[in-house]
Amino acid sequence: MVSFLIGLQFLTRINLVRQDEWTQQGFGASVKFFPAVGAVVGAICAAVVFLLQLTGLPLLTGAVAFALPIILTGGIHCDGLADSADGLLSGREREKILVIMKDSRTGSFGVTALLLTALLEGAALVELARLSAEILCAAVYASPIIARLMMVVTIGAFPYARPDGMGKAFAMFTTRRTIFFAAAETFLLLVPLMFGGKIFLCAAFATATALLMTWRLAKFSTEKIGGVTGDIYGAVTMLAELVATVTFLLTANAMR
Repeated sequence: MVSFLIGLQFLTRINLVRQDEWTQQGFGASVKFFPAVGAVVGAICAAVVFLLQLTGLPLLTGAVAFALPIILTGGIHCDGLADSADGLLSGREREKILVIMKDSRTGSFGVTALLLTALLEGAALVELARLSAEILCAAVYASPIIARLMMVVTIGAFPYARPDGMGKAFAMFTTRRTIFFAAAETFLLLVPLMFGGKIFLCAAFATATALLMTWRLAKFSTEKIGGVTGDIYGAVTMLAELVATVTFLLTANAMR
């Protein structure tokens, strides 16, 4: 329970207990509960979206569905996406890329990545709102879970590129067993979608496409800088959520 709360309070703005001291062991132990953190975010968003659907305003519903997870997480993953884009797309050598990614300023690649992600995911959510309230709520619930599983995969399957940093604590205590635990946890969290028939199929395809994207991005980062960083973890989470949402839309639309 303590490990879950550490993960929840680090990855979101939800503070249930006072945490005065953070340890590397505590951070490391929390990784296996990241999908459960995604479920908390997803459940809150799905409940809000369900109520908004009653207004019959798909554009507003889609906009809130995109904005609410960012509000709940404090935009922590947005920063990772922007920094990763600035660094990996800069065309520089390894050390310079790492310096760029650590820079708090956001460059043109970072801004572009954030804008494109917002445009694509926002459009997908609006289309889902027009397509089906049930599928939209399922996508809004499932995508954060799938995205956090992809973060666990990245942490456990790829080397950490820096000698230190906050992400190092995650990497030090994450093993293949952690990945398997998180995968089983994700499956259990998505089991309720089985009762939705084709919705579970949408979730399965969304997981597969998110995994392909995650593997390619992490491999690209490893080729560029010899591994991954905390910023890459954030980028994976943002892009996995985007890919999962778009896959939900395309799969549901194809099965109409």
